[in-house]
Amino acid sequence: MSLIAADLRHSRLANVNPVAKLAAALIMSVTLLMSIDPVSAGVTLAATLVLLPFAGLTARQLWLRLWPIVVGAGIATIATVLYGRPSGTMHFEWGILRISDGSIDLAFSIFLRVLAIAVPSVVLFATTDPTDLADGLAQILKLPARFVIGALAGLRLVGLLIEDWRELSLARRARGVADAGRLRRLAGQSFALLVLAIRRGTKLATAMEARGFGGRGPRTWARPSRLRWRDAGIVAIAIGIAVASVIAAIAAGTWRFILGL
Repeated sequence: MSLIAADLRHSRLANVNPVAKLAAALIMSVTLLMSIDPVSAGVTLAATLVLLPFAGLTARQLWLRLWPIVVGAGIATIATVLYGRPSGTMHFEWGILRISDGSIDLAFSIFLRVLAIAVPSVVLFATTDPTDLADGLAQILKLPARFVIGALAGLRLVGLLIEDWRELSLARRARGVADAGRLRRLAGQSFALLVLAIRRGTKLATAMEARGFGGRGPRTWARPSRLRWRDAGIVAIAIGIAVASVIAAIAAGTWRFILGL
């Protein structure tokens, strides 16, 4: 069963090989990690938002996937504004708290860079089925099949863990042991969930070994994973966005190679 949302299965990006999506995300991320400046991150973020309709993601779907990253980026931004290396005009100073033009510029650059790295990754992998990704990693990148299939099986159990947590909560509430002591209840329920996860994982590992998933010989695949011209196209677009962001930052004079800071 596909883990992609039903309304995303027929988007254009859903038909792109996951390995190509992974390569595209890495190209843009590595380029952004080379410099801390608002221009390169802004160009990448703007280009990603322009291409967002091709992924089939609505603004609400993007926000639901992205809000934890936005919150984390906001916290990092505030911390950088207050504790970043001061430079330029000093606006506020109290003890170790120093707000200057340099700390504000650095905080804004970090905020944009976090979003510019996160948004393309979220957009690309929201249309990726874990089974297709596992096929690509094992068949195209030649990663160990035992590791890839084991990781895929574990990923597919995440939904069961969520359901187990809900059922444990209802069972403990029915017994009257979930009415007080939230911290103690959280610790006890977490331990119970850990026990259930270990038991299910042991059974799954035994079943997979019995079916030959741990064999050392060559294996066959139900769905061959191949790279096509459209996959090269998504990588070319990622390279184009990365190059454009670097050129724009250099032209604006904001490019700051991170090793030179």
